[in-house]
Amino acid sequence: MSGRPSASRRTVLRGAAITPVAGLGLAACSGGGSGGGTPATPTAPVVLGAESEVSAGGAQLYQDQNVVVSRAGDGSLKAFSSICTHAGCAINKLQGTTLVCPCHGSEFDARTGKVLRAPATVPLHPLPVEEKNGKIVAGPGA
Repeated sequence: MSGRPSASRRTVLRGAAITPVAGLGLAACSGGGSGGGTPATPTAPVVLGAESEVSAGGAQLYQDQNVVVSRAGDGSLKAFSSICTHAGCAINKLQGTTLVCPCHGSEFDARTGKVLRAPATVPLHPLPVEEKNGKIVAGPGA
């Protein structure tokens, strides 16, 4: 036998019980980012759709590109990444002009990007957006 003391059965069982719980805690608090198959927001200009898809005072969620576009009463457009700033989840729900994150329930104003409901505390990231030949184009270089 070695000179080291052996672990008691209770110590081994306690360690086995804590390990999965610690792993779940780390997974829940991970950044998420673009992992899990969720594509990142555009890194170059991307055509989202017809300019008529976003009415004055309204918003449109483009899930495939992870972008939300809103139109002010004066006709100007704003675009934001629809990746939640809390844990990096792709937002897939737009209720009126409120984006709702499926992961932890954060809510954002699609017109301003501001947080309306925690746990997120950082606003959505703005993206350049323009109308070009009757289409909405968003992303760097737009």
